[in-house]
Amino acid sequence: MGATNVGTASSSQWLFPVSALQKTPSRTSSNISLERELYDRSRGVEFLYRLGVSLGLPSSAMYTAATWFHRFYMRYSMEDYHRQDVAASCIFLATKTEECGRKLRDVAKVVCSKVSKIDITQIPDDSKDVEDCQTSILLTEEVLLEGLCFDFVVESPHAELVDLYDARSSNNQQVEECAWSIANDSYRTPLCILYPPKAIAAACYVLAEHAIEGPQASPLDARISSPAPSASLPTPPSHRAQPNGTHRHAVEFFGFNEIELANVADAISILLEYYGAQELSNAGHFLSTVASIPPPLRASHREKLYQPFSTFAPPTVVQSANSSTPEHAISQGAAPTPADGSTPGKFVSGGWKPVAEGAPEGQ
Repeated sequence: MGATNVGTASSSQWLFPVSALQKTPSRTSSNISLERELYDRSRGVEFLYRLGVSLGLPSSAMYTAATWFHRFYMRYSMEDYHRQDVAASCIFLATKTEECGRKLRDVAKVVCSKVSKIDITQIPDDSKDVEDCQTSILLTEEVLLEGLCFDFVVESPHAELVDLYDARSSNNQQVEECAWSIANDSYRTPLCILYPPKAIAAACYVLAEHAIEGPQASPLDARISSPAPSASLPTPPSHRAQPNGTHRHAVEFFGFNEIELANVADAISILLEYYGAQELSNAGHFLSTVASIPPPLRASHREKLYQPFSTFAPPTVVQSANSSTPEHAISQGAAPTPADGSTPGKFVSGGWKPVAEGAPEGQ
């Protein structure tokens, strides 16, 4: 089921039904499988995050760039434009629209450092590789601008999470940080082009609550079910009373209707598929726990989007949850934290912050 009830015409043109993923240019003109494209999208956003962190960009700029990255590949094939070139151009454009300007040469040097795994201090400003990278960024940026139709407006689920956190008088910091990390990970999936930010934010929060509460947590379906009918109205026979202790903070705050609740269920289902596709043999306990959560029963019946990432990654590239180049933010230990500088920062009341530099990533 695709997203519905979108707030603005600008954003609605960038929301697609899940079935549209089967008809991207990578599929229709290049015969790249959906599973392969989703793997490459995830790797591309991982690379984009690393560029943003190295450049010291605010997290909001990285979320904007990641959204453009996914929008771009709804109109162009991954065979024609390499994910790292597109990621670099998205980052460079975001430094201009998000008012956190960086010089083209500085962006190019960081790209060269990541790809070559050479310390940035060892790369001369006037090297041929840097000059070639600058040219590539500018050429790709021209196509990016055309693909985006010069529509730079992006709404983030993180902004919705901030509103949700601020509206609550008593907050669970562990749940908030986990939801924030899951929202970071959501950009490694195409959720930002499938569902409105409020649905994604709610999905991240509901999933975080369930994960933090552990084995005794109430089922996901109870958390995203329709609200109880008014006491002045007769109770329909089909209505099921909610179990005691069921947390429905996000659903009640956003006031979703039935269609929007279905979108939340589908977003949770895709997130769980994404986590389940990771290399979990050496994963931390928390990530393995999240990946094992059963999806909501009310999620749309469809073919799985993800295959195990180990199917596509060479042995030297397969990432475990404790590796130096993690593929996900909630990767280490029992508590969710950003992943070693490869991911935008944790929630800070009233805004975002960058985190420290992590290990470089190559191809």
